[in-house]
Amino acid sequence: MCGMSQQPPVRSTTTSSPRPRLDASMSLLTNVMDHSLDDGYAEAAARRGETGRSRLPRTLRGRLTVALGLVMVAVVVTIGAAEARISAPTLAKERGELIDRIESGNAKADRLTKSVDTLRGEVEEKQRQALQKHGGAKGDLVALLSGATQVSGPGVKLVVDDAKQSASGSGGGPRESNDFSDTGRVRDHDMQRVVNGLWESGAEAVAINGQRLTALSAIRAAGDAILVDNKPLAPPYTVLAVGDGQRLSTAFQDSADGQYLHVLQENYDIRTSISAQDTVRLPAAPSLIVRSAEPIAGGAGKGGTEKGKGTS
Repeated sequence: MCGMSQQPPVRSTTTSSPRPRLDASMSLLTNVMDHSLDDGYAEAAARRGETGRSRLPRTLRGRLTVALGLVMVAVVVTIGAAEARISAPTLAKERGELIDRIESGNAKADRLTKSVDTLRGEVEEKQRQALQKHGGAKGDLVALLSGATQVSGPGVKLVVDDAKQSASGSGGGPRESNDFSDTGRVRDHDMQRVVNGLWESGAEAVAINGQRLTALSAIRAAGDAILVDNKPLAPPYTVLAVGDGQRLSTAFQDSADGQYLHVLQENYDIRTSISAQDTVRLPAAPSLIVRSAEPIAGGAGKGGTEKGKGTS
């Protein structure tokens, strides 16, 4: 039987491609994890391991120098700490003494302020008595006009306040000047016109925020603050005026100053309100300056004054 050599069956095998890494999408993180040590540091560490060198000096003299430097640093730090610890009680004592001096000075200033207020009250009372005494039959009228006494009676209440949102205006308004821009804030010039308008309309006595005005009162500005006789006032500004309430209110609103206030309300949103009151109460002026004038008899005096003119 003739036999044939039987070839082993040929198996076709397919080489499978390598499976992709699961973290292939995170190459940056993978690189950081695989190379956690910078290449430069790795090379430096390798060189150091090969040579066995160290940054410390190899000679005995160099090592002694380093040790001496460390000892000096330790001595300086120790001395500084000791001095700070020693000087701490002294600084605390000086601080306590300074606080005591400040408190003592404040207490002394408070006592002097009270003494000044007491003396000022006595002087003002003497001035009021002098006005009433030398005013004769018109003593009450003189005291009223000079602001020497408290007054009450019918009148008006006028409230002037800044706009809700003080914003820059377009310019060209009635109070545009080199000093202030046209904004929604009440200025000292505005209050001057309001007070003068009330006087011209027949007011017998005027006060702003409880500050009595006299013929010598001044309304000025310091920055954005309004000063009445050097006393700063804050908005809203409440103006009380004694007089015939309804007639005074109508006369003021019809006056040029009342129209001026109306323009401020229309153009700059300054808030105003006026109403007649059955009774308003005004305090006495905080300080008075008593002045008198007498005609000079004869011709011109040494000061060059003519006949009929007085001095104050």
